[in-house]
Amino acid sequence: MPENNGHDGHHGASIELENLSKHYPGTPQPAVDNVNMEIKAGEVVILVGPSGCGKSTTLKMINRLIEPTGGRIRIGGEDVTDIDPVKLRRKVGYAIQSAGLFPHMTVAQNIALVPKMIGWSKTRIASRVEELLDLVGLDVGEFRGRYPRQLSGGQQQRVGVARALAADPPVLLMDEPFGAVDPITRDHLQDELIRLQHELHKTIVFVTHDFDEAIKLGDRIAVLREQSHIAQFDTPEAILTNPADDFVSGFVGAGAALKRLNLSRVRDVEITDYPTVTVDDPLQEIFNRLRSSGTNEILLLDKRGRPYKWLRRGDLMRARGSLARAGTLVNDTVTPDATLRDALEAVLTDNAGRVVVTGRRGEYTGVVDMETLMNSVHELLEADRLEALEAQHELEGARTERTHAEQEGETGGMKA
Repeated sequence: MPENNGHDGHHGASIELENLSKHYPGTPQPAVDNVNMEIKAGEVVILVGPSGCGKSTTLKMINRLIEPTGGRIRIGGEDVTDIDPVKLRRKVGYAIQSAGLFPHMTVAQNIALVPKMIGWSKTRIASRVEELLDLVGLDVGEFRGRYPRQLSGGQQQRVGVARALAADPPVLLMDEPFGAVDPITRDHLQDELIRLQHELHKTIVFVTHDFDEAIKLGDRIAVLREQSHIAQFDTPEAILTNPADDFVSGFVGAGAALKRLNLSRVRDVEITDYPTVTVDDPLQEIFNRLRSSGTNEILLLDKRGRPYKWLRRGDLMRARGSLARAGTLVNDTVTPDATLRDALEAVLTDNAGRVVVTGRRGEYTGVVDMETLMNSVHELLEADRLEALEAQHELEGARTERTHAEQEGETGGMKA
């Protein structure tokens, strides 16, 4: 095998799982049932799902830490179901929760494990350890000789990633690698992984139960239900906007609704009319208007019809014939082009729970309130879901037609 010090290193390899299953003796249901998945070279794929759905089992079958009961695994087109597991682990790096470092070994010895196992020379191993510590942002002189217990959780996790990358494998498996660290460290580690991946282009399969982590890191996300049945396998964007079914939307949770707000605009939602008065109206009239409106405040517009102040009943009592010092100035407004995210931001900063919508010349056109925003998000998600269902039906219809056509016509030259 030619010497390889990483920079010209192995880019990712494709992974194909074909009817992959795991059946433990004495249990009626398989832990993993017939998983089929194609992962492209250099892609980051996240397996996400409720605990006990078999996502870790599926991951561990890829490097045969758990032997599959049935099905095949191909890496870069090569069937690895039957090759020697040691040879397989040269192709596949593995990083787990809380790093899983060996406590009696130094950082350098931990990183050197696989290279040593596959017979690299001492000098080659030493330079690789240096290179990797540098890559994951740990000072070589300071960390090489330390033991795991002398490191923080985040540092251990970095060493864990370095160890997984040691023999420069094309595939990297990560099993909730950042699950045990605090949120701030987790953020940093996630950013670091994104940076590393830009540099290394490995194929990464990553297990997590944290959907936000999945969205942040994944090129594609596989949402798994029991027995690793794939509920949906798609880009984060597609899963957010078109969850395949209630299981997926339940898993996506409120996060999707918030992220969905970036994709919709104020003009798409119901803008409510609000009782308004202008600065030219006599005080008594304003007072009567407010009393008959049934709201506890009224919007005061300036001479050009632009929102100026919110007036409450008490403000009017104190006004004593002049509105000059009464009421609260309208600080924030949104236009119909603003995203619902912007509108929500404005509604939340203005603690009265509403924001004024203005037209092209700043003139008052209506008000959007919290309730409207909540309702529209629900409607959007509902509409998305129906759209996704229709698309699915059309797809299935097209498939059926295609099959009929193929059965009638020539099937020559077809790709499998």
